[in-house]
Amino acid sequence: MSRTHCVWVVDDDPELRKLLVEFLGQNDFDVRAFPDARDLERRLTRQRPDLLVLDLMLPGIDGLEICRRLRATGDDIPIIMLTAKSDAIDRVVGIELGADDYLGKPFLPRELTARIQAVLRRRAPLPPGTPIADGNTVSFGECRLDLTTRTLWRGEAKVEITSGEFALLSAFVRHPHRPLTRERLLELARGPSSETFDRSVDVQISRLRKLIEPDQGRPRHIQTVWGFGYVFVPDTSRADA
Repeated sequence: MSRTHCVWVVDDDPELRKLLVEFLGQNDFDVRAFPDARDLERRLTRQRPDLLVLDLMLPGIDGLEICRRLRATGDDIPIIMLTAKSDAIDRVVGIELGADDYLGKPFLPRELTARIQAVLRRRAPLPPGTPIADGNTVSFGECRLDLTTRTLWRGEAKVEITSGEFALLSAFVRHPHRPLTRERLLELARGPSSETFDRSVDVQISRLRKLIEPDQGRPRHIQTVWGFGYVFVPDTSRADA
């Protein structure tokens, strides 16, 4: 990485906080750790991290509520959610609220490090001269996706998009008219080592449709290929009609 990234960890387990501060620090991250939402919110008034590692189960205000509050104010800090719960619905809700990735407990610190690096790579601007198949900007319908600045526009309005949503939409626009399975979409968006979680893809596609489709009930651009996956159609023809 070209510079030291600032990562904040919010978890009420003091041993885990200590472990992650030491391990992530050894991997060239500037790490700060907080036990609850109150300490986090106080620090956020003075400083911003490059990424937030947020435990779902926190005393008082839990991780889902923190994520909801940040996204409600338009804050796009990348968030990796930690969850000890086995119920997949918690992961789904976290993604629905705008988390960029999730990791179940227990986990290896090395895996968390890899996921942090992957999210930061998705958020970082592409190096000058990076080849892009169809140019730096892809237009479809009312929308325009700038792959260099990683911004989405709908008409003249800039649309708030998380790094996870951008990675998925970027995978679609680079493979137009090509049906893609959920597993392939995860691989294109997050890398070949990503844990497959089909429901998370469906949730993020639902969020993307809210951002780009004129009519979510009859999607024009991100269409379902029944029994297979999804296909991105930049024009108005329907692949699943």
